Amino acid sequence: MINKKNSVIEGKHEKPILIDLTFDSKNSNRPIIIFCHGYKGFKDWGTWNLMAETFAETGFCFIKFNFSHNGGTIEQPIDFPDLDAFGNNNYTKELDDLEFVIDWVFKNDEIKGIGNTNNISLIGHSRGGGIVSIKAEEDSRIKNVITLASICDFGKRTATIGDLESWKKDGVKYVLNGRTKQQMPHYYQFYEDFVKNEERLTIKRAVSNLKIPHLIIHGNADTSISIEEAEKLHKWNPNSKLVIIENANHVFGASHPWEKDNLPMHLQEVTQATLSFVELNIL
Repeated sequence: MINKKNSVIEGKHEKPILIDLTFDSKNSNRPIIIFCHGYKGFKDWGTWNLMAETFAETGFCFIKFNFSHNGGTIEQPIDFPDLDAFGNNNYTKELDDLEFVIDWVFKNDEIKGIGNTNNISLIGHSRGGGIVSIKAEEDSRIKNVITLASICDFGKRTATIGDLESWKKDGVKYVLNGRTKQQMPHYYQFYEDFVKNEERLTIKRAVSNLKIPHLIIHGNADTSISIEEAEKLHKWNPNSKLVIIENANHVFGASHPWEKDNLPMHLQEVTQATLSFVELNIL
C-alpha cells in the first residue's frame, strides 16, 4: 500500500518548508530519494506526485518539498500566492533549504523505520538540477545525484542577468509566468547574493569535483534548456552517465495539471533510467 505523509519544518530563512514522503508500507529500510523542483515550480506540479508513487512502488522512499521561498504557502502550496517570498528567493536559500531537508531526514525517527539514511540520492529538475549538483558535491551524506533537464550555469539565467543598472535602481525586475500570467518579481538581492557566493554557485566547479555516481538526463527537444547544457555537464564530469531522451521536451511530456493515471511516455523513460541507475549504485 502506497502511503503519503506531509510535514512542515522551519527552515533557516523565516519561511516554512512543506515536505511530503511517499513510500510502500510493505517495504522497510528503503533507499531514499530527495527531489528538488525547478524555477517557478512546486512539489505538486503536474506529474511529480505520480512519479513519486512510481518510485515508491519500486521500493524507494521518495521525498519532495517546496523551497521555502518558491512563492507558495502552507495553506496554498500550489502556484504562487506569495510573490514577495518569490522575489526574496535566491540560490543560497535553496541550498540551505535542501540542507535542512537532509538534516530532517536524519533526525526524523519515523523515517528511520522507513528509509535507509545510508542510501540517499538527490534528483533535481531544471534549476533544481543545479542545486542538487552543488549540494551533492559539498555533502558527503549524498550517495548519488541525478539531474533532469538541468541548467549548467547559474550566471546565465534570468535571475542573474539583464540591465543591472536599472535593476539596482528599481530594486526589482519582473518575469512573466506564461502559465499563470503573473508578473514574478526578482528583487536585486538575488543578484547581490549570486555575486557574493559565485564560487560556491559555480555548477562547473561542483560537477567537476563530484566523486559519487552522477546521472544526467535531458530531452533533445528541450526548448527551455538546450541539450548543450547536459553535454557540458557530462564533459565536466567524464565519469557521469548521460542519457538523451529522444524528442522529449523540458518536462518530458508532462503538463500541469495532469489528469491521467499514467506518466507520459518520455517521463516513463526518465523514471526507468533513474531507477536502473540508482539500483545499480545502491550501497
